[in-house]
Parts: sequence; structure tokens; C-alpha cells
Amino acid sequence: MARPSILLGVVPASPVESAPSSVTPERAEELEAERLLCERARGGDRRALADLLRKYGPILYRSVLLPRLGGEAVAQDALADTYVRVVERFAQFEWRGCGVYPWLRVVAMRLALDMLRVRRRESLFEPDDLERAIDQAERDLDAGLDVELCEKRDREASKQKLDAALMRINARYALAIRMRVLDERSREEAAEALGVTVSTLDVVLHRALKALKKALGGESEEAT
Repeated sequence: MARPSILLGVVPASPVESAPSSVTPERAEELEAERLLCERARGGDRRALADLLRKYGPILYRSVLLPRLGGEAVAQDALADTYVRVVERFAQFEWRGCGVYPWLRVVAMRLALDMLRVRRRESLFEPDDLERAIDQAERDLDAGLDVELCEKRDREASKQKLDAALMRINARYALAIRMRVLDERSREEAAEALGVTVSTLDVVLHRALKALKKALGGESEEAT
């Protein structure tokens, strides 16, 4: 069975420190290597472009596509389509000193918006939300935000949407989701905190996820 966080399109946050105000020598060396890869990719070197996508594809999947599209299959389809779009448009990419990820992030968000507009899915984000996120992502690109800050902003946006949805469901259900999905506490620890058996916790969590999906879809929670 897939983890609850994957079923909801929510990736538990991990702490990311703010980027230093000055670029470290190691980061400068990494950026220079990436710039050379981008030059080769713009010149038609498919292997160089594949290296870039292999590096940043997992981040696009977990931080941009999965939370906004709400399911593994559709997020994987979106990632594949993002790769196609990047291949088609990489000649338009201009190096800005912050790396290629902020540009890839905008491409992936635009594709996710296209998919949200044509599919009615349970998701943390509505098309209007994603349009605003794209505007912000383009400002981030202009400002030269690096990959860590872009990823941190995406996680924070997902967390804010999830927190708002949890406020609309039964408090016991919300607590079960927070412990098992967000805090990744063990089944035994979560069951003890709720004062139930592990098997009962599984039932509570199953009902909690159903209630949360209804809340994400804008429906009222069933009486509990």
C-alpha cells in the first residue's frame, strides 16, 4: 500500500536552511559545471540535457508536480510531459547565474496548470492557486533564487494548503494525519497518543484520509 503522504500528494517537509548570501567556492564550481552543461544542451547535446533532467527531475516531481496534482500516476505523466516540453524549448533558456532549476520549475508549473484545467482531481491546488504560484516562480527566476530556496517555497505553499484543509475536518482525524503523514511517527506511537489500538488507528487514518480528500475537493466532511 502506498504511503498516505503519497496518496494525498503531500511530501513531508524536511528542514532546508536559507541559502548563504554569498556563493561558496563549491557552489560556484557546481554552477560553472552546470552552465557548461546548459551550453552543450542548447547546442543540441542530448546527453547533456539528459544529465540536467536526471539531476532535477526528482525535485520537480516531489516538490512541484506531486503536491499540485495530487496523485503519483498523474504526477509521473506530468514529469514525462515536462521532459518533452523542456527538450522542445531548451533553446529558449538563458543562463542567469542561479542554475537551470528555477526555469525548469516554471516549465513544470505551467504544464501542471494545463493538466489541472482539463482534469477534475482531488488536489491541494486549484488552477487559480497555480497561476499565482507561476507568477511567483517567474519572479523567483528573475531574482535568481537557487534550487534550495525554490524547493523550500514549494514545500511551504503545500503545507499552508494542507493546514487549511486539516482545519476543516474532525480534530481527531487531523491529529492522526499530522502524526502519521506529516511527523512520520510510528503506528504504535500514534496509536498510543490517540489512546487506541494499532488496528483501530489504521481505521481512523483511513477515514481521516477520506475526510481530507473531501475537504480538498471542497465537500463537507461526513458527520462523525
